[in-house]
Amino acid sequence: MNAPDKEYLALVREKMPKSKHLTTVFRAFWTGGVICCIGEALNVAYSSVPGDFSSDDVAALTTITLILMTAILTGFGIYDKIGAYAGGGSIVPITGFANSVVSSAIEHKREGVVLGLCSNMFQVAGPVIVFGISSSVVVGIIVLIFKGAFA
Repeated sequence: MNAPDKEYLALVREKMPKSKHLTTVFRAFWTGGVICCIGEALNVAYSSVPGDFSSDDVAALTTITLILMTAILTGFGIYDKIGAYAGGGSIVPITGFANSVVSSAIEHKREGVVLGLCSNMFQVAGPVIVFGISSSVVVGIIVLIFKGAFA
């Protein structure tokens, strides 16, 4: 390497912002963990409610409650602040999916209900839904084939 290249690399190292990977990973880890703990607390609370709730009913109620809480927090702009702080830790659970749907709806609400909200609501989440359904069909077919082969 010649001298100008070395000087340039030294300048780049000096001016480049320092990496904050450890801080970012820690924030994502604990924030995602708190969201999951809230989900588990809801699961335990719904399980202890007197009535004939099956485990599927409890799981559905927990999921619906997390989605509703996220939609409300997104509507008030709070979940965006959580996302800015936590990064990937806030998008991994189902709450990130709910946030993407509600954010798209809020962003296009001025265009009206049909052309704004309804047509753009799944703009971000739509590909996730399509990929999720498509991959589940492929996995289902693979399981069906191999289940028949090993039965």
